[in-house]
Amino acid sequence: MRFRTILLTVLVVLAGRPSRGQHAYFVASSPLGGGNGSPSHPWTVTQLLRVPLGPGDTVYFQGGDTLAGPLTLQDVSGTAAHPVVLAGRGPGRALLRGGDGLALKLVNCRHVQVINLSFLGSGRKTGNHSDGVRLENCRDMRLSRLDISGFQKAGLMIYNSQRLEIDSLFAHDNGAVGILVEGDYQQRSSRDIHLRDCRADNNPGDPTNLQNHSGNGILVGNCRHVLIEYCSATNNGWDMPRVGNGPVGIWAYEADSVTIQYCISFRNKTAAGAADGGGFDLDGGVTNSVIQYCLSYENQGSGYGIFQYYSASPWYNNQVRYCISYNDGQVTDQAAGMYIWNGWNGDSTFTDFYAYQNLFFNDRKYAFSFSPLSQHRRFYFYNNVFVAGDQSTLYFGVDSSHSDRFLGNLWLRKSGGFAQDGFTDFAQWSRTTGYERVNGRLAGTTSPMGLFRLAGPPAITDPHRLRADSWIHALCPNTLPACGLDRRAAGLPGTLRKDTDFFGRRLDAGHPVRPGICP
Repeated sequence: MRFRTILLTVLVVLAGRPSRGQHAYFVASSPLGGGNGSPSHPWTVTQLLRVPLGPGDTVYFQGGDTLAGPLTLQDVSGTAAHPVVLAGRGPGRALLRGGDGLALKLVNCRHVQVINLSFLGSGRKTGNHSDGVRLENCRDMRLSRLDISGFQKAGLMIYNSQRLEIDSLFAHDNGAVGILVEGDYQQRSSRDIHLRDCRADNNPGDPTNLQNHSGNGILVGNCRHVLIEYCSATNNGWDMPRVGNGPVGIWAYEADSVTIQYCISFRNKTAAGAADGGGFDLDGGVTNSVIQYCLSYENQGSGYGIFQYYSASPWYNNQVRYCISYNDGQVTDQAAGMYIWNGWNGDSTFTDFYAYQNLFFNDRKYAFSFSPLSQHRRFYFYNNVFVAGDQSTLYFGVDSSHSDRFLGNLWLRKSGGFAQDGFTDFAQWSRTTGYERVNGRLAGTTSPMGLFRLAGPPAITDPHRLRADSWIHALCPNTLPACGLDRRAAGLPGTLRKDTDFFGRRLDAGHPVRPGICP
C-alpha cells in the first residue's frame, strides 16, 4: 500500500499545476534567452544548482535531451505529501552524462523522487572512475524508471540511507556492480529498502580492483530489512581482473532480514580460474534472511551459495525455500545447485540454516556440494529434490556436522531410480554403496520411476512470468512419491506458520507432501 501511495503522489504532482508555494522548473542543455526556468526559457544544470528546492517543487528534464552533469543536491527536503521531484517529460528519456565522474549525487536529502531519466558514464575502461547515481545519508526517497550505464564502480550506490523505494531500474554495462546497497561496516546502517522490477545486466568487472570481487549484479551489505523482488541479473562478472573470490548475480552479506523473492539470476560468470560467478548467495554475516520462489540457471558458479567468510559476523537463521536451480556450477570448482562453504571459521559462527521444497537439477556438475572442512551446526534439509546425471554427481564433499538433518528429500538420477533419505547424518548416506539400509533405517529404494523429464533448458527472463511459465509448470508432472514430511505437523524448526508453494497455493497441514516446488 505504501508503494501505491507514493506512486499516486508522483502522478498528482506531475499531472497537476503547481500549488501555491510550489514551483515547476524546466532544465535543458541549450537555454534560450538566458533562461528563467520556464518551459520556453529553461535553465541549464548549472543554473538549477543555484535554486533552493523545497516541498512540492518539480524539476522537468525534456525527453530526448542530453545534459552535462554532474548534478549534486545536498540537504534538499520535501515532505511526504509534497516531495521534491526530478522527472523526465515528453517522449523519450532525458540523458544526464557523468563523463569520468558521477552523474547524480544526493546527500542528506529527504522526500526526493527521481523518475524517468538516464545516466551515462564514459565507460568502465575508458575514463570513468566513479559510481553513476549515489545516495548518501538520504531518507524517504524513490527512484523509478532509471537507466544507468557506463560507470566503473556501481551503477546505483546507496549508502547509509533509509526508507527507499527503487523500482524499474536498469543498471547495465557498469564495472563493480549494477545496484549496490552499503553502509558503515557491520552497523546495518542502511535499512528499509525495497528493490522491485530491477535489472542488472552485463556489469563485467572493475578493471582497477585487484583485491576483491567485482562484476556483481545486485549486492546488498551492511543493511537490514531489505526486500528484493521481481528482479533479474545476467551476464555479470565475465571480466573480473583477478583470480580469487568472485561475483554473484544477486546476493547479501553482513545483512539482517533480507528477503529475495520472485527473482531470476542466470548465466552469470567469473574470471578464469576464480571462484563464485553464481546465481544467489547468502554470504558472511547474514541473519534472519530468506531466498524464496526464485530461479537460477546456467551460472558458472553455484545456483545458491550458503557462505561464511573468515572474520564475518555470525551467520544464522536463514532459509532457501521453493527455489529452482538448473545446471548451475558449470565452471567453478566444487560448484553445485547448492554449495555450503565456511572459510575457516568455527562452527559456532555458521548455524541454523533451513533449505526445503527446492529443486536442484544438474546433469553437468553436482546437484549439491559441501566444501571440505566447512564447519557448521544445525543445517536442515527437508523435502528437496536433487537430480544429477548419475549417482557420482549427486553431491560433492562430506558433511562436517553431526547436527544436520536430511529428511524427506529425494536424490535422483536423471536416467531413473531414486533414493529417499530418512536419517540425520548425510555422511552416513554418502558412504553407502547403492541404496542400502543405514543403522536399521531405510536410506532409499531402487523402485523404478522412469525418467525425470525436462523440456530442455529454461528460457524465461521475466520474473513476472515465473508462475505462468510453461517450463516451470512442466517440472510438476514428474512422478515423485508423496514421501515428504509435513513440516508443521512434525514441528520441524524453520517452518513458517503460513506457507504457500511456488505457485502461491496454500499448503494445509495433514495433506500428503511431495518433495520439490510442487507438493
